[in-house]
Amino acid sequence: MTEPLVLIPGLNCDARLYAPQWPALAPGRSVMVAHNDRDESLGALVGRLLAAAPERFALCGLSMGGYAAFEVMRQAPQRVTRLALLDTTAKPPTPETNAPREQMIALAEKGAFDNVTTLLWQKLVAPSRLADEELRLLVRAMAETVGPEGFIRQQRAIMGRPDSRPGLSAIAVPTLVLVGEEDAITPPAEATEIAQGIGAQARLVILPGCGHLATLEQPEAVTAELLAWLG
Repeated sequence: MTEPLVLIPGLNCDARLYAPQWPALAPGRSVMVAHNDRDESLGALVGRLLAAAPERFALCGLSMGGYAAFEVMRQAPQRVTRLALLDTTAKPPTPETNAPREQMIALAEKGAFDNVTTLLWQKLVAPSRLADEELRLLVRAMAETVGPEGFIRQQRAIMGRPDSRPGLSAIAVPTLVLVGEEDAITPPAEATEIAQGIGAQARLVILPGCGHLATLEQPEAVTAELLAWLG
């Protein structure tokens, strides 16, 4: 049995975010998908993750999952054998980035969660995929599973995250930093900053024609990169 793998989904997502990779990653390996919608802070989310996770594991997170992965590296770096950071940023929130999150929370609290998922869709994928109805319905289905209460907890956790940039140079495990070239939420400059901050242990991959949901938009490319990362 090879090293276990822990996957952390992004905002409004569940295990289906990694479904295209599962057939290649799971054989001969224990795979756990962390819950990311039950806590209002990354600290609590990661405490829950670490209590359920194997003693040592490879760790992969996309977007909000990346924020949680950074928190794992703060709380228990000795338990992580390798790290994959997909479509995420190490930067902290600002009043400017939190303002639209507050607006989406207000919509969810008013019973307009459908409007939230519609608004988010416009930024989640590359422009060329906006008309992809199958992908849109999958994203909506994941959001419906998370639900408005879970979404609000996720947003609170994201809005309270710390600056992860000071800890980048301490990351001493093989790290894949992957981003879609057309990611409008955490663009390639954010991934470049992460990779440069980590240094020699990091490998930066920028996928052309891809937006924020790389695992679903470019599944074969992401699977190949994750298999190479896992060795």
